[in-house]
Amino acid sequence: MAKHCKYTCNTASETLEWIHAIIKFITPYRYFLDAHVVNFFKDRLWESVDKEWMDCLRKEPVENLLQIPSGVVQVVDHWPDSLKGFILTLRSLSLSREQADFQEFSGMHTASLSNVLAQGMNHKKKHEVEALSALVSLVAKQVGARTVVDVGAGQGYLAQVLAFDYQLSVIAVDACSHHGKITDARAERIRKHYAAKMRKNCSEHREFSVPKTVTCRVLSSDTLKALSNSPVENDHAGNQYLSQNCSGFHSDSTLVIAGLHACGDLSVTMLRTFLDCDKVEAVISVGCCYNLLSEETIDIAVSCCGFPVSQGVKSAGVMLGKSARDLACQSAHRWRGLGGHTGLHNFELHEYRAAFQMVLFRHYPNILLQSPTIGRQGKALRRQQNQRILESNLHHGSPSESGEPQGSVEFPHEHSSIQSSKSSESRAAEGYSLFVKFCESGLDRLHLPRLENTDYSTVWRESKSYAELIGPYWSLRAALGPVLETLILLDRLVLLQEYGNDLEASLLPIFNPVLSPRNMAIIAKKIRK
Repeated sequence: MAKHCKYTCNTASETLEWIHAIIKFITPYRYFLDAHVVNFFKDRLWESVDKEWMDCLRKEPVENLLQIPSGVVQVVDHWPDSLKGFILTLRSLSLSREQADFQEFSGMHTASLSNVLAQGMNHKKKHEVEALSALVSLVAKQVGARTVVDVGAGQGYLAQVLAFDYQLSVIAVDACSHHGKITDARAERIRKHYAAKMRKNCSEHREFSVPKTVTCRVLSSDTLKALSNSPVENDHAGNQYLSQNCSGFHSDSTLVIAGLHACGDLSVTMLRTFLDCDKVEAVISVGCCYNLLSEETIDIAVSCCGFPVSQGVKSAGVMLGKSARDLACQSAHRWRGLGGHTGLHNFELHEYRAAFQMVLFRHYPNILLQSPTIGRQGKALRRQQNQRILESNLHHGSPSESGEPQGSVEFPHEHSSIQSSKSSESRAAEGYSLFVKFCESGLDRLHLPRLENTDYSTVWRESKSYAELIGPYWSLRAALGPVLETLILLDRLVLLQEYGNDLEASLLPIFNPVLSPRNMAIIAKKIRK
């Protein structure tokens, strides 16, 4: 638990006290939760925020703005007490995200993966699999289970480490048949590697536990409950059926259910399966993609919705909405580590997108009804501009004025020192030129015609008058992200705690939050008396 947090969640009553404190605090800030930064100019979003806060932050260095989502305030006289209180209270209501010290867990040892098992993993995935596989193995040992169901297994990285390194029987479940084929092929290559190594070293021969892949869409706990009796397999026509003789898996064995970033409702389905199925002795769930959660509303009350799931939160009548669930996916730790230039670029891209929304509003009003998404072409423009600056520097033989290596030249911003040699008129012209390219690329992605009377210059001129407010607004809104994620996670925890004294449940940050922002694992085990 974070040292700055005065709340605990060891019992259902403690967890509900924390939840109610969150709901009470965020209720007056509904204008942040329901907003989307793309509508910043169109809906004049800054007018909803305390003017004293915005006046204070509009001149604040970007590095300071980027620390606000992590609960950092500046100890200066010109920051209003109400602003400091807002940020510090959000920090006190949020779960600590600093990675747990695994040495505190008896019998848990995190080992580095061999090259053959780590092949294909990036640094983030390797870090996640090393930590989670060690934890799953420990929990399986504690509850006496030899079989693990890896839910949302993807390409089988976690499943293969659990099978080959920890000698567990593993069923890898994923909705994508292509992922299943990749998992099978990769597992076979790993098996052959170890078999050849044993033959070469004349070591004792042993059979390797190869993960069994299952392709099925897990829409409810019934699917996973069926797997507890006999795994689902596909016949040659692609039809699903229950196999009664899958080697390495015994229908009378106890199970552990694990999931590494099982998306949306899938993480909740794992918890419900744990509660409903006698054979599931433990669950380790690391969720993600809160934006994909189904949500119970006043008009729609569905028992299998992804939020809220506990009776305690349901009775509080809280609703988040998609915009707030999107906000819960923010990564405060990553933003805190950004440099000033990168932060400016982030705000500049928000500025371009919000100004483009004004173009759509004035010239293509019907498209806004469809909540248009235009992808990441703003970042593509930044890469193209980086390349032009790099080529120019190489041609003139001069290093970047920012002090960065020439291979990592930053995207020019009108306030960037890289552009200090240019006149303000030149920088303004360049900014407008990039905005026009952004708009044209956005129209292409939306398959919209380019109209001759589209007035980019007026939109750009009007937007620039308030552009310096985007950074403060974005930072204040992003500060609500950690506490919204805390609310979602505590709702899942109290669902387990409401079950009674027959199980123990906890929340644990098991990954480095900079590498893996969704780093909170829900761990629950049944207590057999």
